[in-house]
Parts: sequence; C-alpha cells; structure tokens
Amino acid sequence: MKFYIFMGSPRAFKVMAVANQLGLDYELQQLDPTKREHLSAAYAAVNPNKRIPTMEDDGFILWESNAITQYLASKKPEAGLLPSDGRARAQVNQWQFWDMSSWDPACATIVFERLVKKMLGMGEPDPAKVQEGEQNFHRYAQILNDKLKGRKFVIGDTLTLADFSLGAWLNMAQAALFPLAPFEEIKRWHASLMELPAWRKALAPASR
Repeated sequence: MKFYIFMGSPRAFKVMAVANQLGLDYELQQLDPTKREHLSAAYAAVNPNKRIPTMEDDGFILWESNAITQYLASKKPEAGLLPSDGRARAQVNQWQFWDMSSWDPACATIVFERLVKKMLGMGEPDPAKVQEGEQNFHRYAQILNDKLKGRKFVIGDTLTLADFSLGAWLNMAQAALFPLAPFEEIKRWHASLMELPAWRKALAPASR
C-alpha cells in the first residue's frame, strides 16, 4: 500500500495516523509542492484532481482523505475506528462530512495565508482572508468545543475516525496562529491525541 503525500499536510497526516493506529504497513511517495510535483502528468494519472493524499493498494486507487480513512478502517473493523453500530457509524460520518464542509476550509484558509503562501513564494497573507478564516474558525471551534465537553473523544469515550479527521489540522495550530485560546476542551482533547503512538509516528514520516 502506498500513500502519495505532501510533508506536513494535515489531510495526508490523518491517513498515515489511521494506518499507524491500525498497524497497517505502507510506503510513502512524497511530492514536493515547491517543485509542483503534484501537478505533473504522472501524478494526474493517479489523481486527476492533482491533490493530496492519494492511496494505491494493490492496483486500487482512492483519493479524498476521509474516504481513504474509512477504507483503511474497513480492513480492521475490530479496531472500532468506524463503528459497526449504525447510529455510532452515522455519527462518525456526520463529523467527517462536517470536517470537509466546515472545519477543514476554515483551518485551511488560515494555513494557506500564513504558511503556504510563504512556502510557495506567493507573497504576504491577505488580511481579509485571514480574518475570514479566523471568523469561521471561531464559529466551528465553538461547535466542536461544546461537543467535547464531558467527553474523552468526539464520539464519547471511544477513539474513532472522527478524532483523526478533526484533530489533524490542530497539529498546525501553533505555526499558523490558530485563535485557540478560548477553546479549552479542544486543547485538552488534541493534547490527548498527541500522546497516541500512532499520532506521534505520523508526525515524522521522513523517519520511516
């Protein structure tokens, strides 16, 4: 099994962390965005969206990070990352969909303006875009923070794909200056995720 990734991408991170949690073996194909390697014809043949990550598993190609995590979880259903109970599974789906519709865009806007632009030589952050990202972050962080009150993880006391999907962006909170100060439950929850061996391993893919 191979993962095509950017170093430091939260979307790629969640895929690696889930694979680590499940004890799945994989190799990494690292693409350098500063060299526009993700825009090459060779990569477009694997993922026509030219985005990261992509998984290749014995000829089966899958893109979209949350879809990949669900596929990985299906390989080890006994691990419980994607519950078999219909309602619990629907809750995981709900938060993974919310991730891509709401949480991911808010976080990605801040990261793009404050980190990615500099990395790619695209100039200074756009203050209006930063403000928009922070406003959306506050809105959605409040929802997540409220959900986490009295809970160890997003879905009660059980670690699921929802935690990997939503927690991945917070690895960049310090570097991208996310406005996290008011959200104590999120900080507590993310700190617990950072203690997972699978999480720590995914933070250093170059060491594989």
